[in-house]
Amino acid sequence: MANNQIGTATNVTGPDLSGVQNNPQKYFNNFFARDFSIGIANDVITAYFEKYTGNKSAGQALAATVIYTAQANSLDPLSILAEFQKLGQGEIDNYLAAFLNFNRVPTSTIGVKKIQQTSKYITRSILP
Repeated sequence: MANNQIGTATNVTGPDLSGVQNNPQKYFNNFFARDFSIGIANDVITAYFEKYTGNKSAGQALAATVIYTAQANSLDPLSILAEFQKLGQGEIDNYLAAFLNFNRVPTSTIGVKKIQQTSKYITRSILP
């Protein structure tokens, strides 16, 4: 499997340079890349979020984000998925935002849009 992800250099982990002595292509392409492969669990989590979002690409992006966040916090991605599966459809948005905000910088937190209910009397008085 090719590792084509964007580099994830941090001050906590260094690049894994094992096995790249004579392969400059591999050395420079994956210098700061970490292995995030979790096997068949990736397919399970991706399928769940594809069903949740109703969109294949959005589901894949959300699944990758949840997997990355879980691994960054040394958590098992499947146990996180099990916790999400216990929630109802309307509850998961808030918990997902809280999970993804756990280690984020306060200036870039994720929020959930709340749709306000407009009074029917106000709605009928507004001209289209």
